[in-house]
Amino acid sequence: MKTFKDLDFQPHPNLGHLGGVQARITFDNGYGASVVRSQYTYGGDRGLYELAVFGKDGHISYDTPITNDVIGYLKEEEVTKILQQIQLLK
Repeated sequence: MKTFKDLDFQPHPNLGHLGGVQARITFDNGYGASVVRSQYTYGGDRGLYELAVFGKDGHISYDTPITNDVIGYLKEEEVTKILQQIQLLK
């Protein structure tokens, strides 16, 4: 199972000039996630992360059993827990 440590953070395409970072990952089941942190994301000003679930079509999915929105205010271990849940989706 992939964890937070497997994420490869890069400057965020829109917020990189402000110190924002993003990691995108796709799993074997076709689902994926975007994990971001910046002063404009939920919890970013506290050093926390925001996560969006990506569906098999490569777009943000708002209809998985995990969430119907982005999830903010996440610590690294909480990101790992959600990444593991995404990997178990069918």
